[in-house]
Amino acid sequence: MALSSCGWRLAEVQSSPGPLPPNKMYMFTWAGYTDQELLDSFAEQTGIEVIADVFDSNEAMLAKIQASGGGAYSLIYPSDYTVKKMAELGIISEIDHSRLPGLANLIPQFQNPGYDPNNRYSVPISWGTTGLIYNSEKIKQAPDDWNYLWKFQQTLYRRLTLLNDPREVMGATLRMLGYSYNSTNPEQLKEAYQKLVSLKPAIASFTTDGWRPQILSGDMNMAMCYSADANEMMSEDENLRYALPKSGSSLWTDTMVIPKFAPNVDAAYAWINFVYQPSIAAKICQRLSFATPNKKAMELLPEEVRNNTSLFPPEAALEKCERILPVSPDITELYERFWTQLTSG
Repeated sequence: MALSSCGWRLAEVQSSPGPLPPNKMYMFTWAGYTDQELLDSFAEQTGIEVIADVFDSNEAMLAKIQASGGGAYSLIYPSDYTVKKMAELGIISEIDHSRLPGLANLIPQFQNPGYDPNNRYSVPISWGTTGLIYNSEKIKQAPDDWNYLWKFQQTLYRRLTLLNDPREVMGATLRMLGYSYNSTNPEQLKEAYQKLVSLKPAIASFTTDGWRPQILSGDMNMAMCYSADANEMMSEDENLRYALPKSGSSLWTDTMVIPKFAPNVDAAYAWINFVYQPSIAAKICQRLSFATPNKKAMELLPEEVRNNTSLFPPEAALEKCERILPVSPDITELYERFWTQLTSG
């Protein structure tokens, strides 16, 4: 709960407390996607106070929303493949594009994404890749692909963390085996699961954010992570490096959606318009270290940021990456069953 002093906190809202005043909004987002400066700037521009609760996986976020009825949230930050799932569940509203003039500033590839054609239910806030961050002082041979984890398992023993995300971890293993990140073949999924079981003794934990202090303190030597998080940590320690596996990885987009139960829809649109301002989006990219889908904001970035390959990989590398796509309920259940077996005990 120490995060509360920074204007955000671990998720607490269980159910809507009733009508909220128009100058207050709860949102549910990823850790690291806001800070006090951003919240204060928004409040100064709009007079609206934002309370940001955080989650560490799409699955945990969705489970909480379904279990609690959504609480008081007016804005949620799901990843691309989760948007379709939320739309199918009927828990998010269609976006009123007439209220968002900043959508015209989106890079073309984000204007009609496959996970949400024509941005019907969502608007993008950031994008990036998934890879490996490592301490170059302790790891002398740099990782170049996912198979490095198995090849150097003994060296990495208990000094390695993987994401708390079944689709990412299973997907990376599937990719290493030569399959799609989005495989729906039960035999391929079983093969990936068995491969991960063989790696499990070397894994210290499955965590999306917990590796950060551990890798800075030297307790961890390597972590599977998102490029935005890696870029942020590399600014704090010159020995940290980020590797995008050469066989390919995931290309992800995090988005903003407005739930149907949103008690303050006007505030949600105000927030989206705020973060879509080119000057604000550029500052977010620099200060919070994630790539912006806003072409006007890109033009405002310093050259060294635009040329940062951790944030903006070369096209040749991106061509080998896949977006995580929704799969059928029975395949989702299979992923989740293997994940539970892997992470339990």
